[in-house]
Amino acid sequence: MGHGHGHGHGHGHSDEDYDWSALGEHLERNAEVHRDFLDQVMDWLRGQADEPARIIDVGSGPGVAACALAETFGEAEVVAADRSPELLELARKRAARLGVQITTQEADLPEAFGELGAADLIWTSGVLHHIGDQQAALNRLGALLRPGGVLAVVEGGLPMRFLPRDIGLGRPGLQARLDTAQEDWFTAMRAGLPGSVPTVEDWPAMLARAGLMPSASRTFLVDLPAPLDTEPRLLLRDMLVRQREMLGDRIDAEDHAVIDRLVHDDDRESLLWRPDVYMLNARTVHSARRLGDR
Repeated sequence: MGHGHGHGHGHGHSDEDYDWSALGEHLERNAEVHRDFLDQVMDWLRGQADEPARIIDVGSGPGVAACALAETFGEAEVVAADRSPELLELARKRAARLGVQITTQEADLPEAFGELGAADLIWTSGVLHHIGDQQAALNRLGALLRPGGVLAVVEGGLPMRFLPRDIGLGRPGLQARLDTAQEDWFTAMRAGLPGSVPTVEDWPAMLARAGLMPSASRTFLVDLPAPLDTEPRLLLRDMLVRQREMLGDRIDAEDHAVIDRLVHDDDRESLLWRPDVYMLNARTVHSARRLGDR
């Protein structure tokens, strides 16, 4: 949860891990809580992309970024591409609610990269680390760009922080131990993906190997101080529940017991009640351009 690998959509790493269609509410809540991040990135992208005519949000989920892109680049055709028809339906409903124009495309990625068509701006957030061969995925996305087009990849950042080191329950340093367990889990997950290829995750270098000119990497901070509003608390609770399920016996019994209290809605020590709960998260966006004139 909130680790440096950037689960921008908060979804799992294979179809067997999660019911994709059941994640819509969580995905929208996650994006709404991080809306300040998205607003900052959209402002930044205005300077990266020069009046794009066609934009693709690859792995769009319920379309929060796609709708933000449509708001930012009002003259562009914006395509939300995802494998889940249920999430694409949420994207269409969101666009109608906000009064923006997007189209949706069901695409079983990465196999369907070639079906997405050419674009002037491609956005993908927390998606590439779900794909076994990340370099091959970047190569294929880069090939979709028109000359002068921009690829923006959200991957990396810093682990999220939301509690003090000592919370008065169990041993101090719970989040540091969760970070370690998460990294072990992530390494095992990556190794188990179809066609997994070990990769030094130097995203600018990977973008360059995809034939693009890296233009900028920037980290955006989400800083929500205590006491948190209800929606971020609900997001943190749900994320911690899923993290506990994912990590299993990578967490010891004492930490499991602490997490049980943190996610129990009626416990006054839970994330829904504690006055010291905050959210501090850093997400990194890497951009690169395909050289040539339009």
